[in-house]
Amino acid sequence: MEICRAVDASCDRRLQAKYKHAMFVIDRTLALYRPDEVAFSFNGGKDSTVLLHLLRAGCAALKSKLSLPADAEDRIRTIYFEGPDAFPEIDSFTYETAQEYNLELEVLRQDFKSGLEALLKNKPIKAIFLGTRIGDPNAVGQEQFSPSSTGWPPFMRVNPILDWSYRDVWAFLLACKVPYCKLYDQGYTSIGSVHDTVPNEALYIDSSVEKDCPELGLSRKKAYKPAYLLRDGRLERAGRLRKQPRKDYQGPGVANGVENTDTQANVDTLYAASVLSVGDELLRGDMDDQMGTFLSKELFSLGWTVTRRAVVPNDIDAVAEEIEQRSSASDIVLVCGGVGPLHCDVTLGGVAKAFGVRLAPDEEFEEYLRQLVGDNCAGDQNAMARLPEGITELLHHKRLSIPVIKCRNVFVLSGPTIRDFKLQYQCLLELSKSRDFLATQHPFCLIRLETQLSKVEIAKPFSQLAAEYPDLTLGCYHQQDDKGAPVINIMGKNPVRVKAAACALRALAPKQAFPA
Repeated sequence: MEICRAVDASCDRRLQAKYKHAMFVIDRTLALYRPDEVAFSFNGGKDSTVLLHLLRAGCAALKSKLSLPADAEDRIRTIYFEGPDAFPEIDSFTYETAQEYNLELEVLRQDFKSGLEALLKNKPIKAIFLGTRIGDPNAVGQEQFSPSSTGWPPFMRVNPILDWSYRDVWAFLLACKVPYCKLYDQGYTSIGSVHDTVPNEALYIDSSVEKDCPELGLSRKKAYKPAYLLRDGRLERAGRLRKQPRKDYQGPGVANGVENTDTQANVDTLYAASVLSVGDELLRGDMDDQMGTFLSKELFSLGWTVTRRAVVPNDIDAVAEEIEQRSSASDIVLVCGGVGPLHCDVTLGGVAKAFGVRLAPDEEFEEYLRQLVGDNCAGDQNAMARLPEGITELLHHKRLSIPVIKCRNVFVLSGPTIRDFKLQYQCLLELSKSRDFLATQHPFCLIRLETQLSKVEIAKPFSQLAAEYPDLTLGCYHQQDDKGAPVINIMGKNPVRVKAAACALRALAPKQAFPA
């Protein structure tokens, strides 16, 4: 058939591989179900247009295999859900396509669920071909063959192009030279309803706008490049108007023990963070945990308290166990290292296991990798393009070539060097200004007192101080030099209390305990 020949002639090895796998899914479906048990959901969009022609190729291959005449009826029922909010261009293209390819089109004017219930009640349909792709809002948890969700009428969802990217879709349409909805030539890259879809500003042509000319009845009009010229597939849905996002996960705040008042509520609330560093080299001592140390200092400067710092090996179960525990006990968890294409880069696998989801190819992240490494990125074969499904958000910043990965309240920083890592953190800090997931809190007040006394000698006054100031954090450590003199830390959010505690300790200890 012409579709198969066009794909072979394209010399696009990636497209050929995607086409071959999609045809396997279609061939398997047509072998499992009778023709009258299969339907195709067509909505006039680019993805379902691709699927239409894949099905045409699949039916042609089946006819050839069964030695049927080429003009034998395909008999795959095509269903179209016509809604009042659809673009007129989508409706027109759908009906024109049905006529052009002699589709057995059944138009349903109900919502998707009600329409399916009515259809399946009267027809023996057991499987429906869908143009769902990874990255679509309804793709979470789906495979090429996925039973319908609980509460829906029973049928098998068949997704032949689930692993296709935006680039793959347009490579196919252009290589096969098949018609598509004309809205895509007007700058639309992802089409929903007339209420939530606008042309993609990434395709705006600033130099070709018409000048205002009232005397000729002309007004300024925006012009856009066609959708297939969008170089960055991660911007596919940039023309879809989004609802205001929900507030991010709020973890358990920790009170420091002082009775709150309206004027000092911000002073008395501590926000807890955990820092997790992944790497066998850290456990062996080949490298110092510079990134974890850096994060602890930075979080402290923001007024956050780090309640846990851990170093774990390159082991999925170890990462998953630590994240599962800390994500429920902390407001945020910052994870360093263990992200990449190697078998030992297990961080994202551990995050996915901790939250009970799978790793799935992420089209948006795949595009980032393609922008970064070009054709060396093998798409869904590249482990870096697989992210925890349904819980991942990519945090973009203009200074970052690869975004920060956010999975609920877990943030994965993947800078390979300390310099890259610090840049990622600074960008995360800037992004948090509008999201409040790493907001600056009231700062800590910390007083350090170096003493000439040993720990044994300072123990009694130190214990008395702890009893009088239970709201403060008191600690003692030895200087890391030859002298090893003890240093006492007094820390809290209330500067008055911290200074009072320092004075009290001086009064309780011998006179020569703290030299000026």
